[in-house]
Amino acid sequence: MIEPHAPAPPGAPAPWGEGALGQARLPVRPGTGRFLVLVGVFVCAACGLVYELELVALASYLIGDSVTQASIVLSVMVFAMGIGSLAAKRLRCRAAAGFGALEAALALVGGCSAMALYAVFAWGGGGPGGPRCLLVVFSLAIGLLIGAEVPLLMELIQRIRRQDAGGAVADLFAADYVGALVGGLAFPFLLLPWFGQLTGALLTGAVNAVAGGALALGLFRRDLSRRGRRLLLVTNVLVLALLAAAALLVDDFERAARQAMYGGQVRVALQTGAQEVVLTGGVRGRPLALFLDGRLRASSRDERRYHEALVLPALSGGPHARVLVLGGGDGLAAREALRHPGVRRVDVVEPDPALVRLARSDRALAALNGRAFADPRVRVRTADAFGWLRQTRRTYDVVIADLPEPGDTSSTKLYAQEFYGLARRVLAPDGRLVVHAGPVASAPRAYWTVETTIRAAGLRTAPYRVAGRAPEPEHAHATGGDWGFVLAARRRPALTLDPGGPRPRTLTRAALGEDARAVERTRLRGLPVSTLVHPRYGG
Repeated sequence: MIEPHAPAPPGAPAPWGEGALGQARLPVRPGTGRFLVLVGVFVCAACGLVYELELVALASYLIGDSVTQASIVLSVMVFAMGIGSLAAKRLRCRAAAGFGALEAALALVGGCSAMALYAVFAWGGGGPGGPRCLLVVFSLAIGLLIGAEVPLLMELIQRIRRQDAGGAVADLFAADYVGALVGGLAFPFLLLPWFGQLTGALLTGAVNAVAGGALALGLFRRDLSRRGRRLLLVTNVLVLALLAAAALLVDDFERAARQAMYGGQVRVALQTGAQEVVLTGGVRGRPLALFLDGRLRASSRDERRYHEALVLPALSGGPHARVLVLGGGDGLAAREALRHPGVRRVDVVEPDPALVRLARSDRALAALNGRAFADPRVRVRTADAFGWLRQTRRTYDVVIADLPEPGDTSSTKLYAQEFYGLARRVLAPDGRLVVHAGPVASAPRAYWTVETTIRAAGLRTAPYRVAGRAPEPEHAHATGGDWGFVLAARRRPALTLDPGGPRPRTLTRAALGEDARAVERTRLRGLPVSTLVHPRYGG
């Protein structure tokens, strides 16, 4: 229990920031004051968790590998909270002023953290080093400030009405945890879809500043000197003004950052419920490029080479009337499948309906995909590929996994043994599965882990690759080198091109065989299988 302060000698001034006998001089009844402190705890806890989630979400988008980014943020922040709690002991004698200043600093740092991370990523060359260092700095700073809140709030609530330390801690933590629940739910369901990451962080900072300022300047204003009140008021007004100015400029900031990241040809930029979608070029002879979550997904310069290599070998050497495309919301894989005269049905399973709508409505993208989604043979299912495979009872002659590379933590379940077991279940007896497994040259371990995992699911494999175009200067996020694929079936599939099928524009049977032999020379043996509970792909 915190001991009460000794009374001041007769005629001596009360200690700075305190009333006589250590009792807070409140403008309201003690019970009301105690309730208002707990409301402040609730609001500040909600804001603190939003800052934490915002750092994890933005770092996962900018850097990738969400597990690593979450681990960095959580571990650094929890460590810093402990240090902040220890450091706050020195401020207990000036608890009201210290808490007000603390919340103003937290509002500014937390509110501006998203813009700072985005700026470093956009103008810092696109590498992960700068954003990751800044992520650690912000996690440390926010953790220090959040950790310092509890000792000061404990002091303030005890000065309203003394109670045993256990009861005070229980009340504070109850308000803190409920606030964290509200903040954790508000971030994905309110702030992110309605305001976006940048504006949502700025709005949270404003709420944090108002809550902290109201508690210090309203409830405990009599504990502050006139100079202290004036200084704290000016500080909060400046913080709110900076956050408001940033909110007014956030649209211009985002446009400038996107131009720095994608070049000056951004035509479409939208944040869907699943990802950020950006289209550049596609007009006046400029090449079209599609970016998903900051990574180049398709470019009109060389996408045909990728999609022909993905689709045509799988449609050769066997039946191909029923085709399933997992992913492929841009319609480009469906376009290649529809070129084959024997295809009667193409089911596309895409988790992001906004991407499909864009592929239908955007003139340049629709022209690139040959208006595949207008073809009556195509049916689109909005669903997660893993969940959809578990539920469907259909069988297919060809399954095309046109999915993000396995190095992205969020997609590792789509490269797990369980996933390939589900894909094997929907294959017809002579059906074939083709998987985009990432680059062979730059990520051979990930590529051969995919191949090993497919074999563990009971399928025979034929690995192959095709060379990709070197990245364009304006597309810093593009990856050059090659594209690696794995063709699989219950019996070893023949890697060939159907002479009765569509004529490839970028592939030849001889080059395909030569590339397959080159891939085989890079084989890594003895790799462990990737499963849902033990993923083997790293960022």
